[in-house]
Amino acid sequence: MLRVDTTHAARFCDGWTRRDFLHAGALAPLGLTLPQFFAANAHANQPAADVNCIMLFLVGGPSQLDTWDPKPDAPEEIRGPFRAVPTRVPGIQMTEIFPRTAQLTDQFSLIRTVYHTATAVHDTGHQLMQTGRLFSGGVEHPHLGAVVSFLRGRRGEVPPYVLLPRPIGRTGGNLPHGHSAGYLGRSHDPFILNADPSQPNFRVPNLVPPEYISAVRAERRQRLRDAVDGAIAAFEQDARTRQLDENFHLAYRLMSSPQAREAFALEREPASVRDRYGRTRFGQSCLLARRLIEAGVRFVTVNMFETVFDEVTWDIHGSRPFTDINEMARLVVPSFDQGFSALLEDLRQRGLYENTIVTAMGEFGRTPKINPAGGRDHHPGCWTILIGGGPIQGGRVVGESDEQAHAPRARPVTPGEVAATIYRGLGLDPHHELPGPQGRPIPLVDYGVRPIAELF
Repeated sequence: MLRVDTTHAARFCDGWTRRDFLHAGALAPLGLTLPQFFAANAHANQPAADVNCIMLFLVGGPSQLDTWDPKPDAPEEIRGPFRAVPTRVPGIQMTEIFPRTAQLTDQFSLIRTVYHTATAVHDTGHQLMQTGRLFSGGVEHPHLGAVVSFLRGRRGEVPPYVLLPRPIGRTGGNLPHGHSAGYLGRSHDPFILNADPSQPNFRVPNLVPPEYISAVRAERRQRLRDAVDGAIAAFEQDARTRQLDENFHLAYRLMSSPQAREAFALEREPASVRDRYGRTRFGQSCLLARRLIEAGVRFVTVNMFETVFDEVTWDIHGSRPFTDINEMARLVVPSFDQGFSALLEDLRQRGLYENTIVTAMGEFGRTPKINPAGGRDHHPGCWTILIGGGPIQGGRVVGESDEQAHAPRARPVTPGEVAATIYRGLGLDPHHELPGPQGRPIPLVDYGVRPIAELF
């Protein structure tokens, strides 16, 4: 994965080697410009083929009862401390702590019966929701963004799949989290920012050659490298070596590309726009996601948190080092409410929402009964996600949970169905086959899994 770290500047001068480039965090795969072999079914009602996606991943797992599936008639230890309030769409309620989001329910839909039966740990949920499958037998399935990179390639000089602000790290399970390209190969891994865009000194220095190197000098050194690479080409027959060379050139192209530099130039946004999103890590990552989509990036994942430890997140067990329900409402929800609503409104105002799917999801829900520490524990049996934009219809509710939001009462939805829905919204056939390990064909989602028809 390409990691661009703002705390270690790259040296771009005489003697700059591939090892140096790797150390600077600018050599890992950016997604190769491959022949596009998109092969979606040509149904009359199939969405347009050039739709983008922003996935807001709410690491920790939001409580369905305290967010978007309130149960006002349940006992107090179930319903929690927040009132259920009406939203813009009659009949749809959410809790009172989302005032901005509540005014936009006509722009997105709620899936209230997502569930899975895997182990109730963060890592399995991360895998299932970002790839549609659970990893097994040493096979890591590709993130949806990596599939888009593989099937669609890049637009211009920007990478097709970007992850902000940092990858998911330690969450207790020591398993892969599902944001890589898996068996598709590292060339389709995400471009990872690895920096906090809310910091006053935020910039992406590895995209800009040092000021004392002119463009002419940089190009001259690139031509020299090309000549050296050509001279030793006969010795570089190993596929991994060829991949390294291709990634080096692609990384150089990105670093020297005005289009890429402009996409990441968050400081060009008016202060009023930055304030509108909120000067938080999540809010500014949402703004940067909009800029990247506008610049031609196809798929952006925004991780709201990178761990569930040592910071207040959606993981509301109550006892330390975690948080409780009220602290979540005070410190986590306002950042989401502001950033999510600003993103939807900004995309619409710029004419981007009609071809950009936006989804907000966690890895599982929370137990209905509040525990003695004032929190809720892991519960993959039923939870809610938000999805809208592109061909996805707004103002709808898919599924109904039981009286305690413990299990689906009607229309249960699997992570595979969520993935199939996003694929269809992107104009991809959910059963298109990818070349898996040892060349074994693997469909994007299992053959029996279908998109959620109610959302189209």
